[in-house]
Amino acid sequence: MALIKPVRGFTPHIGENCFLADNATIIGDVVMGNDCSIWFNTVLRGDVNSIRIGNRVNIQDGSVLHTLYEKSTVEIGDDVSIGHNVTLHGACVHNNALIGMGATLLDHAVVGEGSIVAAGALVLSNTVIEPHTLWGGVPAKFIKKVDPAQSKELNQKIANGYLMYAAWYK
Repeated sequence: MALIKPVRGFTPHIGENCFLADNATIIGDVVMGNDCSIWFNTVLRGDVNSIRIGNRVNIQDGSVLHTLYEKSTVEIGDDVSIGHNVTLHGACVHNNALIGMGATLLDHAVVGEGSIVAAGALVLSNTVIEPHTLWGGVPAKFIKKVDPAQSKELNQKIANGYLMYAAWYK
């Protein structure tokens, strides 16, 4: 059973039909929508500020979400996929975005709707990624625009795949 821990008077709120891996850790001021999946060794640490997660979000194995005390929050829209071993620290990720494996997003970074952050990318603090673009590298830079219909289709396919995977564990 996942570790769900209240702290500083905040208890995590988990939406309906969510899968929480046995060793996932969800702490404090975390509000999660419906049909989400939080995978093995993932930590959502809402101890110092809030983490808000939309519907149909999958946060894959080994990822860590955290914030700066009283200075940054984590906000994730609907139908977002956060790849394996992602560090998301005080950043905002809009609907239908994909964050590739091993990427790091720092405080006050914003990922626009339908955008893709490539695997291993480092998105520096205060970076604004425009909607429907691909960014990669260290530090992350604009690579190209992506077709909105294709990015939505890809991200919905991944989100639906993770709903199926989560059902295997129920």
